[in-house]
Amino acid sequence: MAKTPTGKNNSGRGQRDLTVKVKSARGRRMSSTLWLQRQLNDPYVKRAKAEGYRGRAAFKIMEVDDKYRFLVPGARVVDLGCAPGGWCQVAVPRINALGDRRGKAQGTILGIDIQEVETMAGAEFHVLDFLDEGADDLVKGWLGGQADVVMSDMAASSSGHKQTDHLRIMHLCEAAAYFAFDVLAEGGTFVAKVLAGGAEGELQKVLKQNFTKVAHMKPPSSRSDSSEKFVVATGFKGRGSDEE
Repeated sequence: MAKTPTGKNNSGRGQRDLTVKVKSARGRRMSSTLWLQRQLNDPYVKRAKAEGYRGRAAFKIMEVDDKYRFLVPGARVVDLGCAPGGWCQVAVPRINALGDRRGKAQGTILGIDIQEVETMAGAEFHVLDFLDEGADDLVKGWLGGQADVVMSDMAASSSGHKQTDHLRIMHLCEAAAYFAFDVLAEGGTFVAKVLAGGAEGELQKVLKQNFTKVAHMKPPSSRSDSSEKFVVATGFKGRGSDEE
């Protein structure tokens, strides 16, 4: 029987393993071989499998929330680009989506993606492109009101060109931010993955106009050779502040 994730950060547990080496196979590029070897030796990949999470990304939102505490009981949360659902797994127990924590408010987690996501107790998934016209109204309708948190771990498909990929991801993050402006309640939080590389200035400017505090964090579970980090914008000022 698969383990049920608790949403808790159990870092430091487990024993040291021997490094797994992967031999190159005919027809497989060296980059693919190195990626496979990295996956097999990644402690967070092993932890995700052992603890029942759908991917190593679950530990990223876990560590970010451990510091900033936005996934609280009763929160209404929207997870953009949620597939395969690891962030939702972390959110379900933290916001009390199942209502099994006595004396705590029951929260709601809504996962949005352009592909279908395997069902999960406590989470509600919808196939939707958040860029479509009217998507914000649909989401607020499903939530039964405005969101307290909008979070995104989205990344555009890789082109193999570093600068192009950086611009694509930043564009996606900016679009997610403007979506958040339309669905967040006053005082809400926006969390998203960004890439360091010089194109994040405009996003930073817009977020500072709309939130009382904007911070960045590179969680321990983020690979050291990756340029990703996470922006955490708290204290949403309300719709219209971006037009000042």
